[in-house]
Amino acid sequence: MKAVWNGAVIAESNATIVIEGNHYFPPDAVRRDCLRESNTHTTCHWKGAASYYSVEVNGKRNLDAAWYYPNPLPAARQIVGYIAFWKGVTVVE
Repeated sequence: MKAVWNGAVIAESNATIVIEGNHYFPPDAVRRDCLRESNTHTTCHWKGAASYYSVEVNGKRNLDAAWYYPNPLPAARQIVGYIAFWKGVTVVE
């Protein structure tokens, strides 16, 4: 799987975990140089507290376009630190 935004591949892995239709990429499969810390946090009733990154490629920023669970609840422990994308980031095979 590949995550693509603004003409750049920002994540690539054959080992994503799919939950609720979202591909979660292993942390080492994501280009960290394209991620910017965000102050946004949300809560899922069964996964726990999510943190966000903005994605930046070629001088353009996509606010809060990636999220992850640094300390997920037990039901979602398999995705600790894995990163998922939305807001126009295309995930394709």
